[in-house]
Amino acid sequence: MGASWTTVTPPAPVRDEPGGAAVPRGLRYANRSLAVAGTGIIWVALLGPVIALMTHLSWSSITSSLGAPGAFDPLILSVESGAVTLGVLVLLGTPLAWARGTLPFPRVWEAGVLAALLLPPLVIGLLLVFMVGPFTPIGHLLSGLHLSATDTFLALVIAQVYESAPYYILGAQAAFSGVDPRLEQQAALLGDPPSRVFRRVTVPLAAPGLAMALAIAWARAMGAFGAVVIIAYHPTALPLQIWTTLQETGLPSALPFALVLLVVALPLPLAAYIWSARARSRRRG
Repeated sequence: MGASWTTVTPPAPVRDEPGGAAVPRGLRYANRSLAVAGTGIIWVALLGPVIALMTHLSWSSITSSLGAPGAFDPLILSVESGAVTLGVLVLLGTPLAWARGTLPFPRVWEAGVLAALLLPPLVIGLLLVFMVGPFTPIGHLLSGLHLSATDTFLALVIAQVYESAPYYILGAQAAFSGVDPRLEQQAALLGDPPSRVFRRVTVPLAAPGLAMALAIAWARAMGAFGAVVIIAYHPTALPLQIWTTLQETGLPSALPFALVLLVVALPLPLAAYIWSARARSRRRG
């Protein structure tokens, strides 16, 4: 009798990348597990301050701090100044972000915006005193109009604009850069003037990114402190209310105001992020 031979074919290795090297299945699962574990650790670490805030808050401290007369006046002031700040950013920052390819020496413009972003907020406040303070040419001009850029609502808006403008301008530049120029060219070939192309093609396509940039600027303006504490200590906005409460009555009394700031500042960026992510998914699909 002749011996019978059975050919056993080994299982094909798993390939994670098209045309890439073979990766064993166990190694792939190990890499994925490490990635998930590392991401989870970083996620918990980043949210650690928020988790600590929630664990140290009590209902009695919330009612005691927020139930005092005038406790919500700083919040109202911050919301009003933040809304004005967003209007200024949209009016002045959007044209600068849109003119990304038409300005001479574009790298110089971008470097200026980046330098404003990198300046520490406290330094911004100190420098604003020398730019719009009462003894400067701009200060004299404002005083002639019965206005002041120190310790007024206008000063609060100026400080918030300087702290949040780079975030909006850079985000808006990225949003406009993500628009396919071929679509704008096709609309122009169909006879649409540049203004109509901007309104009907560029803005709708860039809208999710613009909303994300504006929402980040909103959160930055609501939490502005460094420049505000220098030129707009009065009237008292919400971040300054947290600081003064911490100095006067201690940490437990300041935590409820920190919670209010998070509740007001964070939902808009989160909603804008969800909208932007869904818009990107629809475009890819």
